[in-house]
Amino acid sequence: MMRGADVVMQTLAAHGVKDVFALSGNQIMPLFDASLDAGIRLYHTRHEAATVYMAEGYAQLSRGLGVALVTAGAGLGNALGPLLTARASDTPVLLLSGDSPVGKDGQGAFQEMDQVALTQSLTKWSVRVTRAADLAKVIDKAVRVAMQGRPGPVHVSLPADVVLAAAETATTISISPPEPTNVADLRDWLGAAQRPMVVFGPSLNATRQPGLAGKLELATGAPVVVMESPRGLNDPSLGAVAQVFAEADRVLLLGKPLDFTLQFGVAAPKAGWAVVHADPEELSRARRNCAERLTRSVKADPVDVARGLAFGSASESKGDWLEKVRAACTRRSEAGAGDALTSNTLCTAVHAALQDAPNPVLVCDGGEFGQWAQASVSAPRRIINGVSGAIGGGICYAMAARAADPEATVVALMGDGTAGFHLAEFETAVRENLPFVAVIGNDLRWNAEHQIQIREFGEERVHGCDLSGARYDEVVTALGGFGAYVTDLAEVPAALHAAIASGKPACVNVIIDGTPAPVVT
Repeated sequence: MMRGADVVMQTLAAHGVKDVFALSGNQIMPLFDASLDAGIRLYHTRHEAATVYMAEGYAQLSRGLGVALVTAGAGLGNALGPLLTARASDTPVLLLSGDSPVGKDGQGAFQEMDQVALTQSLTKWSVRVTRAADLAKVIDKAVRVAMQGRPGPVHVSLPADVVLAAAETATTISISPPEPTNVADLRDWLGAAQRPMVVFGPSLNATRQPGLAGKLELATGAPVVVMESPRGLNDPSLGAVAQVFAEADRVLLLGKPLDFTLQFGVAAPKAGWAVVHADPEELSRARRNCAERLTRSVKADPVDVARGLAFGSASESKGDWLEKVRAACTRRSEAGAGDALTSNTLCTAVHAALQDAPNPVLVCDGGEFGQWAQASVSAPRRIINGVSGAIGGGICYAMAARAADPEATVVALMGDGTAGFHLAEFETAVRENLPFVAVIGNDLRWNAEHQIQIREFGEERVHGCDLSGARYDEVVTALGGFGAYVTDLAEVPAALHAAIASGKPACVNVIIDGTPAPVVT
């Protein structure tokens, strides 16, 4: 017989889990011990939120499951926020938390609280295991729920006495692929359109489903856009797509909710809509928003449907429509071009450097500078802050990307406000040997909120959003990484080269003239 902790870790190992992102605490130390025999590596962070952000980034880049492990009480409390981003980005994350002993329920045990009540609105499934005999079954189900249907986070609470109790040996488990969906009707429906649009949700982006959008365009003749930003059609990385989207006569959403990002269906007011989603709630939402214009509603795995559509015979393109949409998507704002160090010119310089980097991975956080980064910098693989709109996970995503692919050149772009959320994780990156380059577009303010104040209240009402000229680069150097301080555009390429060549977690702190997020006109 083994301990419950051993069953947890060996069940995870049976599912192919090799890495877990964790922050230690009293109730989960048996799980730390059990990870040794299960052959699972623990990446030990400095804040519980970082564990979940890292699990999310790891899952996206590895196209698998991300696992986070935190302790009870405030440990779980600190981990809650990033569950929002994982849920919004349709990312399979398993959050394991220590818990007070079942045998002391109701007696006021240390850190006793209803953990399931805290997490159940943020996850696909949240459960507390009360018997060691159930551990293998529950962990197995948790992995399946996170990965299948609409991917997303799940939470399993592990009481201290349960992980120490004797339990049955875990068994080897496999996840069966879904049955293929008949896509003939959808193919015909798209084929009958003159100006069709296909919109992918986050789980079908180029990082998680490489090449799929291009194959579907070739097979159907319909332009494909990926929407994974809270700015929706106004996402700067989609250029001027909003200006042509209204012309569409049929719109197919694959894994993309019909919500505020599509103006609740008003974005294409004359179009017929079709929605393919694994979540029945999203199909109901689409029905409420589009009513009689929703002509197809399919409960299925959108990845499976997209693949079915993509591997049909090549279709004739829709005249000039495909090129018109592509041209709109590639249009970019030129604000701030020239020799000055602005959000735009810095991002342009970073983009040039990434083109020469081996195996590049781009991480973009949010905020005004983050929007410039998402619009102006590209790489074959990318992680962004996602539909939730939360900022602060960029450093953690970058570490996770390196953990998922030790050969990657990882560059993360973020504002100075964002950098402060998890700056201490540079110590984690140094200790765990996870080198990456953080480029901080430093305008000495919370610029998104600063711009809101200007727009809505007037320049004379601007206050409370200033930040200092703190030397984030010197902090990173003190933590054992590489730091560079840049105040001239001409210095950026050399600083980026030195940061990448250092082989260390690096911070390039660039003083910029912060500008509003790009708007394509």
